[in-house]
Amino acid sequence: MAKNGKNKEDIFTTALQGAKIPVLTLDNKWYRLLGELEKEAVKENVDTLNNLIRRQGKLNTEVKDIKRLKLKLMNEIVPLVDEAGSGDNPAIEKKIEDNKRLIEECNEKMYSYQDELLELPGEIDRINLKLMLQTMEYCYDTMQENTQDIAQIADWVTNIRIELKKNLIRKQEMEQKNHAIYSYMHDIFGAEVVNLFDMKYNPGEQHPKIAGEDKGL
Repeated sequence: MAKNGKNKEDIFTTALQGAKIPVLTLDNKWYRLLGELEKEAVKENVDTLNNLIRRQGKLNTEVKDIKRLKLKLMNEIVPLVDEAGSGDNPAIEKKIEDNKRLIEECNEKMYSYQDELLELPGEIDRINLKLMLQTMEYCYDTMQENTQDIAQIADWVTNIRIELKKNLIRKQEMEQKNHAIYSYMHDIFGAEVVNLFDMKYNPGEQHPKIAGEDKGL
């Protein structure tokens, strides 16, 4: 539960007021944002939104086609009316009536489609908002979880660096101690006596450095 008793959805809804939200399913970046589990969780709203968008596109195409047909029918009527006025011609009269009937059917379809087209943007916005709220909740939860993990990893890295530095110092101190002992015993007893102690130590030997020692870790 968020501050002031508001839940996350209330806060997100308030934040989105007045914001221009793109249609999420038409945005490739949005698809890359979600993982497979998250895509499955929002699948119902995604399918609904895509169906609404396809329906809107289909209706717009239908309306354009109907307008073209209506214009064609009306253009055919004008010369037919002139021709019908010059004499009794049942075939022409029938053609005129057929065109009038088809024009009326075109009008009825257009009215029906246009009413639906007026409603679709609001429905698309409603589903798109639901999808955005789901997306924001996922992003919020993911960022919160990542932030906690980042802090834990940062602490772990800091501790490892401290421990590594301590061990590097101990290593250097022990190497210096060995060098001092070897030099002292070699100077006093000579190489033969030192060899009796199996002091296999060469002050000039280059020991491999621990990975990261040169990087100041």
